[in-house]
Amino acid sequence: MTETFKIMHKAYLLIGGNEGNRLSHLQQATAKITQFCGEIIGQSALYETAPWGITDQPRFFNQVLICQTKLEAERMMGILLGIEEAMGRRRLVKFGPRIIDIDILFFDRLIIERPGLQIPHPEIANRRFVLVPLCEVAPSFIHPQLQKTIQEILDSCADRLDVQKI
Repeated sequence: MTETFKIMHKAYLLIGGNEGNRLSHLQQATAKITQFCGEIIGQSALYETAPWGITDQPRFFNQVLICQTKLEAERMMGILLGIEEAMGRRRLVKFGPRIIDIDILFFDRLIIERPGLQIPHPEIANRRFVLVPLCEVAPSFIHPQLQKTIQEILDSCADRLDVQKI
């Protein structure tokens, strides 16, 4: 009898939202990610962050999760979009308010550039609300395109929007 082994991948995710019960929505998203994608093997603290892009909206809760998964990146992205939709996410205004947002920041050390999927996430280096929680769980992770650690990227980030650990 032959067994097939699937390679385990490590996905770095950012979850966030600023509508309704922010904490409950992040907890629900984490549970669904565990159920449909894989085990959460690391997570940052929760952070309350100033809105980025459109600033006239409620503050966000954000958290970085590290998920060990057997899924390939494209399949995982599809599942994450399904989780957002099932939780009531509607993409009406870019950078607008949302119940939940789930982004793949990194997937192993892969570089993927396809319609609908860019890994590493193209805006990591420009956003403190991503870098601060990411640096908490993976300060020495080397960005596969920038060839800098997350700590180095955070140290040189021009974004000064408020990011507070809860």
